[in-house]
Amino acid sequence: MDTLCGSGELGSKFWDSNLSVHTDNPDLTPCFQNSLLAWVPCIYLWVALPCYLLYLRYHGRGYIILSHLSRLKTVLGVLLWCVSWADLFYSFHGLVHGRAPAPVFFVTPLVVGITMLLATLLIQYERLQGVQSSGVLIIFWFLCVVCDIIPFRSKILSAKAEGEISDPFRFTTFYIHFALVLCALILACFREKPPFFSAKNVDPNPYPETSAGFLSRLFFLWFTKMAIYGYRHPLEEKDLWSLKEEDRSQMVVQQLLEAWRKQEKQTARHKAAAAPGKNASSEDEVLLGARPRPRKPSFLRALLATFGSSFLISACFKLIQDLLSFINPQLLSVLIRFISNPMAPSWWGFLVAGLMFLCSMMQSLILQQYYQCIFVTGLKFRTGIIGVIYRKALVITNSVKRASTVGEIVNLMSVDAQRFMDLAPFLNLLWSAPLQIILAIYFLWQNLGPSVLAGVALMVLLIPLNGAVAVKMRAFQVKQMKLKDSRIKLMSEILNGIKVLKLYAWEPSFLKQVEGIRQGELQLLRTAAYLHAISTFTWMCTPFLVTLITLWVYVYVDPNNVLDAEKAFVSVSLFDILRLPLNMLPQLISNLTQASVSLKRIQQFLTQDELDPQCVERKTISPGYAITIHSGTFTWAQDLPPTLHSLDIQVPKGALVAVVGPVGCGKSSLVSALLGEMEKLEGKVHMKGSVAYVPQQAWIQNCTLQENVLFGQALNPKRYQQALEACALLADLEMLPGGDQTEIGEKGINLSGGQRQRVSLARAVYSDADIFLLDDPLSAVDSHVAKHIFDHVIGPEGVLAGKTRVLVTHGISFLPQTDFIIVLADGQVSEMGPYPALLQRNGSFANFLHNYAPDEDQHLEDSWIALEGAEDNEALLIEDTLSNHTDLTDSDPVTYAVQKQFMRQLSALSSDGEGQGQPAPRRRLGPSEKVRVTEAKADGVLTQKEKAEIGTVELSVFRDYAKAVGLCTTLAICLLYVGQSAAAIGANVWLSAWTNDAMVDNRQNNTSLRLGVYAALGILQGLLVMLSAMAMAAGGIQAARVLHQALLHNKIRSPQSFFDTTPSGRILNRFSKDIYIIDELLAPVILMLLNSFFNAISTLVVIVASTPLFTVVILPLAVLYTLVQRFYVATSRQLKRLESVSRSPIYSHFSETVTGASVIRAYNRSRDFEAISDTKVDANQKSCYPYIISNRWLSVGVEFVGNCVVLFAALFAVIGRSSLNPGLVGLSVSYSLQVTFALNWMIRMMSDLESNIVAVERVKEYSKTETECLLARPVCACCSAFSPLATRRTCLEAGLAPREHSLSSRRVSIPRRAARLE
Repeated sequence: MDTLCGSGELGSKFWDSNLSVHTDNPDLTPCFQNSLLAWVPCIYLWVALPCYLLYLRYHGRGYIILSHLSRLKTVLGVLLWCVSWADLFYSFHGLVHGRAPAPVFFVTPLVVGITMLLATLLIQYERLQGVQSSGVLIIFWFLCVVCDIIPFRSKILSAKAEGEISDPFRFTTFYIHFALVLCALILACFREKPPFFSAKNVDPNPYPETSAGFLSRLFFLWFTKMAIYGYRHPLEEKDLWSLKEEDRSQMVVQQLLEAWRKQEKQTARHKAAAAPGKNASSEDEVLLGARPRPRKPSFLRALLATFGSSFLISACFKLIQDLLSFINPQLLSVLIRFISNPMAPSWWGFLVAGLMFLCSMMQSLILQQYYQCIFVTGLKFRTGIIGVIYRKALVITNSVKRASTVGEIVNLMSVDAQRFMDLAPFLNLLWSAPLQIILAIYFLWQNLGPSVLAGVALMVLLIPLNGAVAVKMRAFQVKQMKLKDSRIKLMSEILNGIKVLKLYAWEPSFLKQVEGIRQGELQLLRTAAYLHAISTFTWMCTPFLVTLITLWVYVYVDPNNVLDAEKAFVSVSLFDILRLPLNMLPQLISNLTQASVSLKRIQQFLTQDELDPQCVERKTISPGYAITIHSGTFTWAQDLPPTLHSLDIQVPKGALVAVVGPVGCGKSSLVSALLGEMEKLEGKVHMKGSVAYVPQQAWIQNCTLQENVLFGQALNPKRYQQALEACALLADLEMLPGGDQTEIGEKGINLSGGQRQRVSLARAVYSDADIFLLDDPLSAVDSHVAKHIFDHVIGPEGVLAGKTRVLVTHGISFLPQTDFIIVLADGQVSEMGPYPALLQRNGSFANFLHNYAPDEDQHLEDSWIALEGAEDNEALLIEDTLSNHTDLTDSDPVTYAVQKQFMRQLSALSSDGEGQGQPAPRRRLGPSEKVRVTEAKADGVLTQKEKAEIGTVELSVFRDYAKAVGLCTTLAICLLYVGQSAAAIGANVWLSAWTNDAMVDNRQNNTSLRLGVYAALGILQGLLVMLSAMAMAAGGIQAARVLHQALLHNKIRSPQSFFDTTPSGRILNRFSKDIYIIDELLAPVILMLLNSFFNAISTLVVIVASTPLFTVVILPLAVLYTLVQRFYVATSRQLKRLESVSRSPIYSHFSETVTGASVIRAYNRSRDFEAISDTKVDANQKSCYPYIISNRWLSVGVEFVGNCVVLFAALFAVIGRSSLNPGLVGLSVSYSLQVTFALNWMIRMMSDLESNIVAVERVKEYSKTETECLLARPVCACCSAFSPLATRRTCLEAGLAPREHSLSSRRVSIPRRAARLE
């Protein structure tokens, strides 16, 4: 390099330590300034350019119009290129005129000029690719300015010292260059306008990160607007940003599905390749050994293939951050040496303090970028897994449904998907933790020599112990998940059948079952928590024991080894770095254990059998036919015998076909076989045209009645009106509070059985399909309504005339009007043909008529009596509405007059507890009257949207949880942590005093005493931590038991009206997700909050005690810290609440989808329902993404405060070095290096506590709802009468507790002698 810089008047040496280091006025040599310092920005740009160009090629967003800003940037780039070439030409000019400049004056202008030209071209290329703010160029211009600051100062000092400017031309061009570079940096910080055709133009609330500038992204400043808004106003769903395209469910799920299908194809190819080996002889098997286990598709590989690139980027951030974390201990070593050397120049200390601050800031910013990347990846994990499970649940076979209930699959979506999300931040520790441990040991070796091997040996010896604990915890985890599945499954069944439970008063029996499972679950949780407390003690003591043993070996292995401040506190700082991966390893092992269990469960579910889409051929069919079955044999599961066999059926187009036969003969199975719901063993099924399906048990969605009928199709008022009239729904609309805009409860809970069936039929009629499969739709309605429906819908004169109709029925009165009849017996077609022909054969059809004719005749007779006694047709419809809510069936020997009187008494009540207080207006409907289809009445909403609490979590929630934990336990935990902090401070102060011990003959006295006290304080600290963890574990389990018990008892005793108006998914969410948070997350969060709080207090106490001048900056830093904390907590708390509220609809919709999967598939609406599910997941993600960013925004602000603590602690140590000893400086600065983590973690845990305590809030909300009376209390006898509104008043006056009467929750029977009362 000296040769490059030349000699003579303008030549100089490359490096001169006397000029640059050992002086009170440091400077760099002109050679260094003109060469390496000028090349640094150029080297950066050329190195970063290939990767950046590759990124731009695949991430173009459209071009940006050439703006004034872009023109100005380009002009500056061209001017900089001109200045560099002017320097180059000036050097050639000197060479021509006999002044031979050094080679560096030719090389540097050439390199800088080409780089400036490249930067100018890059500005325009970025504009064409839609880059609004370039991070690469901002860093480049920043490096140019920083590298020019030193020559800027040097040239001025040199001119002042010499009294003249030695090289006026280069002096002038340099300052022009500096001014242009500074302007370029300022302009680069401004962002361009959005590119053409940008999504921002159409999105009302776009995601601001996509248009944010580089600095805004780096410091997460783009979130500040939401933080301020969230502090001033409670955030609502409308305030949330839209998702980026690449983060939407549709995109993420599609990518994961493609990777999973690729795995399935590879497995299929592997099986196909192994197939020829199946014929190997048994001798070959004996000689060659057992066959290899069949390969299964790997869901883990699918996840890696989908999200591997994101993990790679995050790994790069993590690597840089890990390397930066080891710089500050080395700078601390330099600072302590500086304090120990009174002759050292003062600028050394200020430089070290500035470098510590700069290093800490870089570490903070890179760490936050890493966390953003990894947490977003974790969220994509959850999104992808939920989407894949949802899509799988739509296509699983009936045999799989028998093994996996809705509750178990909901657990896959809620708990198991969440565990993958929780695991994501820890995955990089698999390589990062060993790297940090190796680097820490390396630097410790440099500091303490071979003594560090003693500590390494201890860590190696502890690995088997921790491995055994991990194995045991995994076993507990598997058992606990099984119990949790059983509990959620049972709760799902209870919620689905709550009406039956209340009818038979089975609540105590099921309560005992749930509590029995819960008791076993809590016992496992308690054992695992105690085991985790012991593990915490081990991991807490490990870094300290390693430090203790290392120092003990160091001072005793050689009497000449002296433990000074540099060795002690640099070692402590390195051991603190070592502590983090060691402390995170248990969490990593725990999360890996849980995720491995979840992975197996998810993979097992995804590899289950699916329905064969080719089971029914829909493209080709024999001419003139709509449905054909040739030699069809079908079963519900491979391990079950065939349900239908040897079927040969041909249905002509437009025919009305009736399927009859005794109960259990396979009529419904035949319809399922036509839909492809059964597994086909033999034969062929052809069915051409669109299909409409009316199941025997009507499937109703939790939406408005109109949406149930339209079922995703556009509204055609004429066709819609026709469907309602034909299905006799007009009178029902008059009774419903909101007309056709009335919200129907989950599973149609606020409709009668007849109404549900007619809505299901209206859905089929409105679909205008080619083929109608009607599975006994007339069984749920009364005979006169059945006649109306047959005449106006199904029959030869109905709206479906001319369509192909397959009608499963027991009503023989309609059979003469059918085109032909299929008679089933024992899963086979016994007879088939027109009605007259079958009568003449006197076969099984004649026997069927003989068996059912008496009942049918009686049914028709009752029907005609009813018709004669009714005032008008509306009464018939009201009767049908209420018939499924009472025991007044047609077969009961009760006169129609009593029925009519009873219906009049109940007409003031809405069906199934809607809460309608006034009688419905009664009037005759004209045949041409139109239904209002767009206007909804105000009280038409049955299921209210789940509300999110707003504002601060009330202290009563914390108080309730503290009471559940136990007040004595809570106080004991706090006192234990106070003692732990005192022991930690004592140990470090003792170490500081040890390092300052006077030496006699180059040795320290009292080494044994110092070591013994230090060891005792460290062990005491570990024991106190273990005791606090065990106390918190006991208290947490107690709280989980109390809160779950209160929730369970309240819900079991809730009135039926509560279940009518509350989706079961919302209730199930309390028992799954919220109870999971209370069981497993809340107690560890409280422990970490206490730990970080006392660590922060300890740090401030130590720094103030060491450098009292630090009290000057405590107040401004505390104000900044409090400001960030208040903005953050208010916003993140509400975001967490919105996330909780938006989570329930995902599970409610999923539960609804699984129940109606056959209907969804029949109408070919699977894709639509997948899109609905994706929309609900995206609505949940819209609150998750800002919550993740809020944590990053917080960390940048809080870590800036922490880094300022490091800066001022070092600065005040430098300023007061004359009055401080190295031991105090080492203690103060080493503690300050920890304060960033403590302050950050404290706010995070405060927010997490508020976010997770929302689970307690939600559980308490559902634990305090209105309940029925206790079963053990005396109940008034008059409560059994059929006038509940009157008797409730009587019961209350008598001082007795009335059992709630609800048409939907209690069956009402009228005594036979009631007919005589009138």
